[in-house]
Amino acid sequence: MLRCHIPPQCGPAPLGRRGLPRASAAVRCAARAPSRGTVAAAAQVAAAVATAEGREGVERPGLAERLRMGSLLEDGLSYKESFIVRCYEVGINKTATVETIANLLQEVGCNHAQSVGFSTDGFATTTTMRELGLIWVTNRMHIEIYKYPAWGDVVEIETWCQADGKIGTRRDWILKDLANGEVIGRATSKWVMMNQNTRRLQRVSDEVRDEVFIHCPKSPRLAFPEENNGSLKKIPVLTDPAQHSRLGLVPRRADLDMNQHVNNVTYIGWVLESIPQDIIDTHELQTITLDYRRECQHDDIVDSLTYIEEGDEINSNGSLFSAPHPEEQRQFLHCLRFAGAGDEINRGRTVWRKLTA
Repeated sequence: MLRCHIPPQCGPAPLGRRGLPRASAAVRCAARAPSRGTVAAAAQVAAAVATAEGREGVERPGLAERLRMGSLLEDGLSYKESFIVRCYEVGINKTATVETIANLLQEVGCNHAQSVGFSTDGFATTTTMRELGLIWVTNRMHIEIYKYPAWGDVVEIETWCQADGKIGTRRDWILKDLANGEVIGRATSKWVMMNQNTRRLQRVSDEVRDEVFIHCPKSPRLAFPEENNGSLKKIPVLTDPAQHSRLGLVPRRADLDMNQHVNNVTYIGWVLESIPQDIIDTHELQTITLDYRRECQHDDIVDSLTYIEEGDEINSNGSLFSAPHPEEQRQFLHCLRFAGAGDEINRGRTVWRKLTA
């Protein structure tokens, strides 16, 4: 298991915590050349915020909170934030990479935890969890991308968490193109509680439940409500010789997170390293599922193994998100392990759709 770690045109500014418009909406939408009206509006918003913050007794939010394009929804049970895709976040297809998407999911999840008062030390822990030395660790991540955003597109991501069994929680995400409201992706993850010192799993106590689940939907809300959807599909143990491999992968210093362990997004890149080049050239990643089984340290050496998964119907959830030509999809199973036939670190599955002309 892995340790946790505007639209193009200016529109109405979203309201902040004191009912005033956020300065960030007018400032951030200036990705394109701003008009004089935009500049004037931004100045008025900034002045209003500064005036409110100068009033005696009014709590002043941090700079990041004032500039961030995100906030809790009105009921306080989910969080929504918008992101502009930067030029350095796109890949060879001139669209955002899956690593970019995964990083945005991680970012909005952390910002959600921060917005409800959880710890910002990288673990999103509650007061009781810190007292008992407990942390959250990722158990499974499942991401489906139906349309990759391009450089300059604005992606709106909504996230929420809820209970998942006696020792875990789940976090879900829905990604939309802010320009037209189209759902371009969905994701879900499972987390379990672990003692930071003993590395043993812990049951979620009633005290922690009271702290965490007060911020969660009162009835189940799933990003993947379809029965037998791909996020539930088990990944088998892989024992046969792999058809494709990339051996001797070494974590870079930049791969380590604030907790001194390899960041969970790095595992996605390692899995993709052993995908055959002809698939990279002719297909794009539609779905990735990862089961995290062991932590990876900075001095470990990792082998990436890929197996062709045949004779198994590709699950595209049977809805409006289904691929138009399922026969053009390819599916693979993956294993990350310590070099030298060592223990399994990560187990995965990917589904690829053929690139359109």
